[in-house]
Amino acid sequence: MSLRNVGEADFDEVVLASPRPVVVDFWAEWCPPCRAMNPVLEAIAADHADRIDIVKVDVDANPELAVRYNALALPVMLVFEGGEQVRRVLGAKPRHALEADLAAYLA
Repeated sequence: MSLRNVGEADFDEVVLASPRPVVVDFWAEWCPPCRAMNPVLEAIAADHADRIDIVKVDVDANPELAVRYNALALPVMLVFEGGEQVRRVLGAKPRHALEADLAAYLA
């Protein structure tokens, strides 16, 4: 499974207007911990596809979004629900730790 990339042009539509919780992974190609999170996020997205969406924002290609959401330390995952940011998860984590952080949105 490949996670959808979103940018400044479609962020509001895909993330803020979503009827479901959305995890936004702010990442960069040059960030090894960011790349390490890809298989973890893909597995969570596949296993919980009926409850949550997970998308990626490349901060180098979308610097305005990175600044808008203070996503300057990478990797950082922000959870949006009802158009509002409701959670921030900073740093690379193993799957079980990330699922624990996201448990309220995966149930």
